[in-house]
Amino acid sequence: MTDLPERTTRYFEDYVPGLTVDCGSVSISEPEIIAFAKEYDPQPFHVDPVGAVDGPFGGLIASGWHTISLTMRQLVEHWVSAGTSLGAAGVDEIRWPLPVRPGDTLHVRASVLEARRSKSKPDRGIIRSLVEVTNQAGEPVLRLIAINFILARDPGT
Repeated sequence: MTDLPERTTRYFEDYVPGLTVDCGSVSISEPEIIAFAKEYDPQPFHVDPVGAVDGPFGGLIASGWHTISLTMRQLVEHWVSAGTSLGAAGVDEIRWPLPVRPGDTLHVRASVLEARRSKSKPDRGIIRSLVEVTNQAGEPVLRLIAINFILARDPGT
């Protein structure tokens, strides 16, 4: 586990399998949950605190997409670098094992699972990363495997 400061510039060569980075924490409030859900995922258990009590989760919960959005912000600040990130090819897996509730503090951690040089574009590499998000009790609330393109420091290697 590394504790590198925000905005550390990482090139493909720095993302070695096994590298794990603490990407910080973010808290979520009831008004934020409702505002996001009204705009993007207006299901009753995301927008109606009173009605959600009798719903499938026993109370208001955040949209999984809201959880991913908060996680993405942490990844941009601590995991990928503005000058070397070349976007993503996709996500192999997304899992929400437990709901996120108002007042939760989410802790984000990213780990390199695999790193390989692109055969067609040798100036970059492809990394597969495991992103794990837990709540303040250490319980998992999000797990995803992302595939990113990262600029190489030495394009000739």
